[in-house]
Amino acid sequence: MAAPLIEESIEINASADDVWAVISDLRRMGEWSPQCKKMFMLGGPVAVGTRTVNINRQGLKVWPTTAKVIRVSPGTELAFRIGENRTVWSYTIEPSTNGVRVTERREAANGTTTWISSFFVDKLLGGNDDFEAELKAGMAETLGKIKQAAESAATNAA
Repeated sequence: MAAPLIEESIEINASADDVWAVISDLRRMGEWSPQCKKMFMLGGPVAVGTRTVNINRQGLKVWPTTAKVIRVSPGTELAFRIGENRTVWSYTIEPSTNGVRVTERREAANGTTTWISSFFVDKLLGGNDDFEAELKAGMAETLGKIKQAAESAATNAA
């Protein structure tokens, strides 16, 4: 059974617009994520309905997934559903004292995914507990890289 919710947050000393510019360019996901090495956007700028083809990697194991953007609120939220396991990944941006707080989430409705995803995680990716611990650590790494990019952009714009 998958965890219904995995999440990590980080404070970023930048504007919501600066952070949005980083996270909404899904083609750059490979720069941030230790697992999702590439996202190919099918279509123009990110919008509800935008589809992606993703290349994921864990060590020598490589596998494709697809996603569809399901929520877009510039400067506030971006969410997409992974076709192969029905999980929803999202980024939310909220005001904070020194900029914004960004939260990355992976939601599995009722703690379930597809049988093929469960099988793949169990047999090839180290089991559910280890895989989800890796996802949580990967979120922290991803958010750290997003922070660095957004704060650098904010500094360069000033």
